[in-house]
Amino acid sequence: MNIDIESKLLLVDDLPENLLALEALIRAPGRTAFRAGSADAALALLLEHEFALAIVDVQMPGMNGFELAELMRGTERTRHIPIIFVSAAGRELNYAFQGYESGAVDFLHKPLDPHAVVSKVNVFVDLYQHRKALRHEMDSLAAAHKKQEELVQQLQQTQHELEHAVRMRDDFMSMVSHELRTPLNTLYLEAQLRQLHLSKGKLDSFAPERLPAMIERDQRQIRNMVRLIDDMLDVTRMRRDALSIKPQPVDLAALAQAVVENLHQQAESAGTVITLSAPAELRGAWDEFRIEQVLTNLLTNALRYGGGKPVEMVVQQLGNSAQVAVRDQGIGIAPEDQGRIFEQFERTDVSRKHAAGLGLGLYITRKIVDLHGGRIAVESAPGEGSRFVVELPLRAPDAAAGEGHGT
Repeated sequence: MNIDIESKLLLVDDLPENLLALEALIRAPGRTAFRAGSADAALALLLEHEFALAIVDVQMPGMNGFELAELMRGTERTRHIPIIFVSAAGRELNYAFQGYESGAVDFLHKPLDPHAVVSKVNVFVDLYQHRKALRHEMDSLAAAHKKQEELVQQLQQTQHELEHAVRMRDDFMSMVSHELRTPLNTLYLEAQLRQLHLSKGKLDSFAPERLPAMIERDQRQIRNMVRLIDDMLDVTRMRRDALSIKPQPVDLAALAQAVVENLHQQAESAGTVITLSAPAELRGAWDEFRIEQVLTNLLTNALRYGGGKPVEMVVQQLGNSAQVAVRDQGIGIAPEDQGRIFEQFERTDVSRKHAAGLGLGLYITRKIVDLHGGRIAVESAPGEGSRFVVELPLRAPDAAAGEGHGT
C-alpha cells in the first residue's frame, strides 16, 4: 500500500552554523528537520513530535549529548528513536564507545563527510518509513479483520432471525390450520348429520324448538373463525403500521358492562361467573371498537385459563387515567414468561395444554393500548392466577389518531 509518510529529523547542536550546515546536507522531499540549540530544547521538541532519527552533538554546554541520550532511552515515548552522535573530539578519546554505551546506533566525526551523512540518514529514514508502512498495514489488517468479524456476527444474527422467522411462519401456518379446522370440522359434521336426517326423513331434528340451539352452535363456530381471521388481519396491519385509532367520546363503564354481557354465555359454558366493579360512568376519548377488543381479549383469556373459577373485572378512574384490571384464579404465568406473552405467536407451554389459540390476543391488546398512549402489565405466579392491568389516558394522544380503523 502506497502511503505518504513524513519523516521528522531532530538536529541537536549548540552552534547554529552547524545546525544549518547539517540541515542543508539531509534536506530531501518528505523530510522535516527540527533544530535544537541545547539538550533542554531537544527534550521539549521530543515531547511534541515523533522523530525518525536524532543527530546529536556530544559536546554541548549544560547537558551533553550522552546525558540527553540516557534520558531518551529512559522514556517509553523516545526510547526507540535512533541516535547518531556527532563529535569534533579526536578518535583517541574513545567517544564512539561511550556513545554506543549510551544507546547510539552510529557515530560521526567532524569534519563531517557529506556522503557518509547522507547515506546514513537515508538508511534510517528508509527504515522508519518501512516500519511505519508496516504498522499502517497491520492496523489496516486488524481493522479489516475486526470488520469481517462484525460482518460475520451480523450475518449470523440475520441467519438466526431468518430461521426464527421461518419457524414462526411454519408455526403460524400450523396453528392457523389447526384453529380453523376445528370450527370447520364441526360445521361440516353438523351439515353431514343434517343431510343424513333429511335423507332418512327424520324431520323431528328440525323441529322449531330445536332450531335456536342448532343456529347458536353454527353461529358460535362462525364467530370463532371470524375472530381468528380478524386477529390475523390486525397483525398484518400492525406490521405495516396501518392499524390506526379514531378516538371519540366513550363511556368505559358502559362499554365494560356490554362486554361482560356479551361474554355471559361463554362464561356459563366455562362454568365461570364474571363480576364487574365499575362506577356509574367513566368517560374519556378512545376508539370504542379497539377498546372493546382489549376488554374482550382480557376477559376471554381469563375464561380460558381461569379453571372455571370466578373472574373479576374492575374499572376505575385514577387521576387523569382510567384503569381496567381483570383477575382470574387459574393456572398463572411464570415470571420468565410474563414479558414474552405480549409478543406475537408467543404462548407458554402450560397455556398450550389448557386451550388452543394463535398467541395473538395479548399482542394485539398491547399494540392497541400503546396506540392510546397507555400501558399494560401483568401480575401473576404459577398456580395463583393472573391480574392484567391496563391504564389509559382519559384522552388518547392526537398523534395516534387516524381516519379510521385501518381496514
